[in-house]
Amino acid sequence: MKVLANDGVSQSGIDALEKGGYEVITTTVAQEQLINYINEKDISVLLVRSATTVRQDLIDACPNLKIIGRGGVGMDNIDVEYAREKGLSVINTPAASSHSVAELVFGHLYGLSRFLHNSNRDMPLEGDSNFKGLKKAYAKGTELKGKTLGVLGFGRIGQATAKVALGAGMKVIAFDPFLENANLELDFFDGQTVNFDIKTISKEDVLKQADFITLHVPAQKEYVIDEAEFNIMKDGVILANAARGGVLNEVALVKAIESGKVARAALDVFEKEPKPEMQLLMNPSLSLTPHTGAATNEAQDRIGTELASQIISILG
Repeated sequence: MKVLANDGVSQSGIDALEKGGYEVITTTVAQEQLINYINEKDISVLLVRSATTVRQDLIDACPNLKIIGRGGVGMDNIDVEYAREKGLSVINTPAASSHSVAELVFGHLYGLSRFLHNSNRDMPLEGDSNFKGLKKAYAKGTELKGKTLGVLGFGRIGQATAKVALGAGMKVIAFDPFLENANLELDFFDGQTVNFDIKTISKEDVLKQADFITLHVPAQKEYVIDEAEFNIMKDGVILANAARGGVLNEVALVKAIESGKVARAALDVFEKEPKPEMQLLMNPSLSLTPHTGAATNEAQDRIGTELASQIISILG
């Protein structure tokens, strides 16, 4: 049987599938040519990440397709329920990239709290001519230790981010409409483990109490953070969105930065990917990455092997 990994898959995933007797094709086929390619090549399994969409037209037009796999968590680029109604298996890898996203969030939070995103731009330009001026400009950093991190969305990624926060000495508070509490186990290099029981609280209480806020919610119709939510937050809060573009109102974010309500913010995802608004790209109070939350070698290895394991389990 043939597997088309249209957005790529790790070598570990390819090795596992080939060992299981599958032929793996890693050609990237243009969206408009995908239906013909799948049918001509008799593809049984289509693996995608975020670049390729799998809608009803493709599902209807490719009767030999048995599995649609998403390397990662969110499946908003796949018509999941429709595919399952048509008898296809739809799989993803919700746990594989959790820690990678958590580390990216903290890369941003540490950078923002010490102005690294600005300093790294300014030092090459002014480091030799304005060293003292830059030192003064970036002298009012803050520590994360002892501060409160508010986590909106306390699923796998939210909990992974909370674990990093706890390891950094932060207090963690969380909101999740589907979860009352979670037991987090922190594993250390020497085999020790420490458990934390986190009880979720209301969204309003998280917004009011948090010094830092991170979003880990699925794509949805309404903004999770809009003007009303910004108004509730502490003055000078630092915010991170590595969840989905569209869960945070970017226009309201810019206004909140201008008013001083939000000190600085990090965005890994955008409402208008792959062309974010210029006012975001040029804003000196924003730390930006191009949707790379899950983009570590370790996560991609886990994603590839997990997908391979599920495919072999389903198809034998």
